[in-house]
Amino acid sequence: MTAISPRDGSRQRARRLLSRLAAVLVVGSLALGSVALGSAPAASAADDEDAAAEDPTVELSISAGTGARIDAAGPLVGTVTIVNRTESALSAGTTSFEVSPSPLADGAALDAWLDEGVSSGEFRTVAVESTPAIDAGATADVSTVADLTELGALAPGVYPMLAHLTGVTADDADGTVWNPTASSVLVVTGPEAQSVGVLVPVTATPEDGALLSAKELTELTSPDGRLTAELDAVTGTAAILAVDPAIAASIRALGDRAPTTAVDWIDALERLPNDVFALQFGDADLAVQSQAGLEEQLTAPDLTALLQPADFPLSTPSPTRSGPDAPTPEPQLPPESTLSEISGVHGGLVWPRPGITPDDLARFDDYLGERTTTILPSTSFETVPPATHVEVAGHSVLVTATASSARLSAAAELADPSAVERDLAAAAGHLFFETRATPTVLVGLERSETRSPIALRQLLTAFASPAVRLSGLQAAKPASASLVTTADATRPAALTTMLDGEARMRSFSSVLEEPALLMAPERIRMLRAIAVGLDDDGFTAAAADRADHVRDVLASVAIQRPKPVQLIAAAAPLPVWVRNDLPWPVHVMLHSRPSDPRLDIASTTRVEAAGDGATRVDVPITARVASGQVDVEFRLTSPTGVAIGAVESAEVTLRADWEGIGLGIGGGVIALLLVFGLIRTVRRKRHAAADAEDAAGTTDTADVAKESE
Repeated sequence: MTAISPRDGSRQRARRLLSRLAAVLVVGSLALGSVALGSAPAASAADDEDAAAEDPTVELSISAGTGARIDAAGPLVGTVTIVNRTESALSAGTTSFEVSPSPLADGAALDAWLDEGVSSGEFRTVAVESTPAIDAGATADVSTVADLTELGALAPGVYPMLAHLTGVTADDADGTVWNPTASSVLVVTGPEAQSVGVLVPVTATPEDGALLSAKELTELTSPDGRLTAELDAVTGTAAILAVDPAIAASIRALGDRAPTTAVDWIDALERLPNDVFALQFGDADLAVQSQAGLEEQLTAPDLTALLQPADFPLSTPSPTRSGPDAPTPEPQLPPESTLSEISGVHGGLVWPRPGITPDDLARFDDYLGERTTTILPSTSFETVPPATHVEVAGHSVLVTATASSARLSAAAELADPSAVERDLAAAAGHLFFETRATPTVLVGLERSETRSPIALRQLLTAFASPAVRLSGLQAAKPASASLVTTADATRPAALTTMLDGEARMRSFSSVLEEPALLMAPERIRMLRAIAVGLDDDGFTAAAADRADHVRDVLASVAIQRPKPVQLIAAAAPLPVWVRNDLPWPVHVMLHSRPSDPRLDIASTTRVEAAGDGATRVDVPITARVASGQVDVEFRLTSPTGVAIGAVESAEVTLRADWEGIGLGIGGGVIALLLVFGLIRTVRRKRHAAADAEDAAGTTDTADVAKESE
């Protein structure tokens, strides 16, 4: 990166002006100039990368030092960054700074200036600096000191600022001229102290929607993992953390299999001096549950059934007992109530989606069994509340500043430092307007699992005030406020549908030896499906996934459609196949009913079907007729009588008389063979006797002939 210093005269002027530093907060940001011979507002970092890939540009940004304090009549020390994304070198040029002495009126005017470049005031040039030649693809930083005394005494306010780059040409064949412009603001604060509390939600969603696996925890808590980076970013800052207890439960449920880095992560979290409070399990939205009419909140399931005994140490036998009667060591499973605990958390806090009613606030108290403090954005009220702590119909509410929260949330998602500066400047301007009503402002970052840890650290360092603590906010005397009572009907209706599906799955789960193996993860997935952090599209997809999952589970155990069967015996086993797509064995009852009462069949057969496969069941049958065709209906139920799967039927063709015919034929053949054998034996004996007689006659004749001689 190339850097160039201000001119010598500027240096001397800076030394004189810097001696008069006072309480003025100046925050600068960028607006990217993405069009040659013109200027344009900045886009997001992702948009910038896409634009750079498709249409190389020269970009200009300005930073006046986030959190720097200077006298309103003193210098503005900043940096202009020029990024040459073209394939041509740029010539030297000039950058100029202009500031409007007319402050912006409010937050809407601030957004119009930064996002659309709209400003009603005139600008005055306060500094001009030369810029170096820049190679293709290179970046140059130009330091500058602007003398604000030329604008007169600047009252506290938010002032538009511009930076222009002129006189720059590319060494391409066309000699392209580049004149990008960057916009920014100066925030001049008054003598009153500005205190800002920043809420940082910490969540992690597993791929299967239940608990985080050992592999996922290893990735998240490795030295370069996301959770590790977030924890490092908030360490040493005054961030107020809102943590999903499902993360702690995922780690502790693994026992000895939990990655060492994950155990270290939860230990480090609990050692932080920061204020921490727990979100609902899976970041479930309590407002959706209230508006669905639930009398009790959806709590986390009992996770004991999901624990693997081999993952936990064995109990130590008593030293006073030995021999064959000594107790056998057993795994020491942790109490279910401790799995999701996070030590040192503040209780009684709820952070739902906006759009709730006073009735919801009352129901929150009922859900938690104590006086609850609800966190809501300022847009949830009829008018902007005059304080951070307000009371609505007798219920405690902490108010987050909507505009500055949105800007800081956007900044936390960016990796480009210049883009981060832009949103930080906007946030600083909004905080100025918001602190005119109350000196203490609460900012709530949006739920996100894609934050930049560098940007998060930067915004916390710039804005989070150590003096803002949850106990102090809750203890402050509340002002009165009224909600805009417009509740969303879509999510509560979808939750009702999901609860109906869960009830059907609960009945179905009676096929399992341990129903919690199925139902505990299902409850967690449903809690995550109504998570606060899901936008409308994400919620719609999650609700559809739940419906598909229920349908798949209910169809996972069924009778395979039988093929036509031919039986040639009066009594034989009839084969039936029971399919089980679940990973666990199931216990079901196979009920059989023939269409013809002349066929006897076992009406009920108990079946244990192995997981992830099909199990053959031989059902004994006896035919009362010699032959015929009978339809046999088969259906499954759980041991408790819940219908499982669809009813199937088999077409059975009986040929029981073939057995008698076969025996008759076989007997006849045997009889014929016996008769034939007997005849042959008699004839053989007769032939033997005749031969003997013939032989005897011949001998007698010979003897007579001898005697005659």
